[in-house]
Amino acid sequence: MSLIPSFFNGGRRRSNVLDPFSLDVWDPFKDFPLSNSFPDNNSAFVSTRVDWKETPEAHVFKADLPGMKKEEVKVEIEDDSVLQISGERNIEKEDTNDEWHRVERSSGKFMRRFRLPENAKMDQVKANMENGVLTVTIPKQEVKKPEVKTIDISG
Repeated sequence: MSLIPSFFNGGRRRSNVLDPFSLDVWDPFKDFPLSNSFPDNNSAFVSTRVDWKETPEAHVFKADLPGMKKEEVKVEIEDDSVLQISGERNIEKEDTNDEWHRVERSSGKFMRRFRLPENAKMDQVKANMENGVLTVTIPKQEVKKPEVKTIDISG
């Protein structure tokens, strides 16, 4: 196995799974007999993506929850220090005449937890759901800078 990337190899693509510079994507479940043949009612909706940004005024969380309604999502503050976003996406009703070719959308329960910094105002948390994106805004307390007193040095 060469350690030289494929662009130094005359433009030929590599297919060696052990080659770190290979351009092929290896799917370990590609040939697994049950991987895409039917929907799994017990699969966890683990692909919930959440962005957390801190602005000068607040901590802002954005979660992608496509196709979910606000009634299916729960936002909770636990122990005044942990933000918990959870919910459940129900599987579509299955018609016995349908033949599934591929099932990639997840169903089931999900939960994400974030430990918040001490400057978060837990009593002023706001949540909004629009177009499948949940936005949770937690204002920040003004952090008092320590008072510095200069001491004259004698001697």
